[in-house]
Amino acid sequence: MATLPNQLPALAADPTGRSLGLRLPPGALLDTTIDGPWPEPLLWRADAPAAPGDWLRLASARRSAGLHPVLVGGVGLSERHPDRWELSPDLMSYPGDHDAEDVLAELWEEWAAGAEDADWPGLAAAGPLDADPDACATEVADSLASGAGWLKESHLALVPARRSADIPAALGWCGPANHENDVARLCAVLRSWEDRFGIRVVALTFDQLVVSVAAPPGTPAEAEAVAAEHFAFCPDNITQGHHTTLRAYAEHEVLGARSWSFWWD
Repeated sequence: MATLPNQLPALAADPTGRSLGLRLPPGALLDTTIDGPWPEPLLWRADAPAAPGDWLRLASARRSAGLHPVLVGGVGLSERHPDRWELSPDLMSYPGDHDAEDVLAELWEEWAAGAEDADWPGLAAAGPLDADPDACATEVADSLASGAGWLKESHLALVPARRSADIPAALGWCGPANHENDVARLCAVLRSWEDRFGIRVVALTFDQLVVSVAAPPGTPAEAEAVAAEHFAFCPDNITQGHHTTLRAYAEHEVLGARSWSFWWD
């Protein structure tokens, strides 16, 4: 996978990150994969659980060092920290080598047959950007860090990546392994959502992904068009979720929503 220079090794000798223009709290560099240590750290993770305000304090790392913030956590003791996840950077290609619509159309054809019984409807139109994407990400991250949602004991992490959408592939994250082994293909979709809906990757667990949304669809028809993309991206959201039709899912999970969550069985 094509990547920018990884600034994380500098933190081994400079744990506070001052040489990179940062002021990091105590934390650790993680390089654990399913095949053993990776040649360079995959992420930096704060030792203490995240609290509201932490995201904003480290947001400058994106500009100064090419390190993108993301909350990492889980709901079970075995999955709360990435050093226990099944990370596999070797499986990942480069998100920029894939076309988002091609990926979604292929996954739609594979998963929608018999479920929605319809042809791939195409990409949804971009939404009007009515909020700053980074400010929206901060709000969603603070809400999750406050314990308002399902994410328990999350920790703030920094990941070297070209853009927020690339974070899962940069980590070698295998959360959607039963759906798609090369997560870079899904990151191509996340890149497209960045461009069309102002999303940012905000949180990851062993098998869950949360993104903030600065330009959510504002009408039922727009929400249904986005829901079709969600179904191709993560069928389990609908087939194993509370809302088992695209229309219901669009109404309750997509329309006007400032965050989208995905879970793969």
